[in-house]
Amino acid sequence: MPRPTRPSPRELTPSWPDESATDAAGEVARRLAANLRSVIGERSIRSVAAHAGVNHATLLAILAGRVWPDAYTIATLESALGADLWPGRVE
Repeated sequence: MPRPTRPSPRELTPSWPDESATDAAGEVARRLAANLRSVIGERSIRSVAAHAGVNHATLLAILAGRVWPDAYTIATLESALGADLWPGRVE
């Protein structure tokens, strides 16, 4: 049976990543991307990806709201970057 389709995180906000998402899952993804962008800071995407052992295209896709990051990727990034990326529950 095929997996149900779902919108990408950026499809759940009028202006990714500047405006809040219209549902809780989209807002969590938006805040996670914002946290990741903040932690990356002035470093290059490729250097952060190499340090974390994550493909740079994956980081770009998360930051652009094109994909839903999985738990493995989030945990790997949090461990490598020494920062909490998951924003917690949103109302």
